[in-house]
Amino acid sequence: MTSGIYITHPQVRIDPNVPVPQWGLSDTGRLRAEQAASSDWVSKLGRIISSDETKAIETADILAAAVGLKMEIIGELHENDRSATGFLAPPDFEAAADWFFANPTESFKGWERAVDAQARIVSLVESILAGHDPAVPIAFVGHGGVGTLLKCHLKRSAISRTEDQPGGGGNLFRFTLADRAVTCDWTPIETWKGD
Repeated sequence: MTSGIYITHPQVRIDPNVPVPQWGLSDTGRLRAEQAASSDWVSKLGRIISSDETKAIETADILAAAVGLKMEIIGELHENDRSATGFLAPPDFEAAADWFFANPTESFKGWERAVDAQARIVSLVESILAGHDPAVPIAFVGHGGVGTLLKCHLKRSAISRTEDQPGGGGNLFRFTLADRAVTCDWTPIETWKGD
């Protein structure tokens, strides 16, 4: 069956003085995306859609360039809105993310609620797929938080961080376009062997 793939951007260059949506890939993140771009599964993609955050665009651009595709950018694929708190140091961010997933109907200090972020990403992906040729493999390039929320929906499971990606980025999961079943759990983008 034809694949839908959700890809999270790999490692980023963290800069507290730059708004998070404008962070770009680090050297490690760029190298991982380039390694993934040479994979057989990337050569089978017929469409690549990215959020409008810099790190996702850079990841999608590397993958698209490898197979001669023009990526599409859709702003609503963005990560859960965390602008209310601004930059949080990694330990504080991890604690906040734990709270975000554990309390999906509440807002963490002004963040977009998990239930709202999930409704947004699910609605957008379904809208895109409704007009998409189901015979063409498609990849969505975005962010770990909303990717996990999408995965929870596709698995028909409650919102939980237990479904979150390991290692902080640069992973993918696969689902079938025919029935939206998750058939491959989070796997590093550069090591996945494809269908």
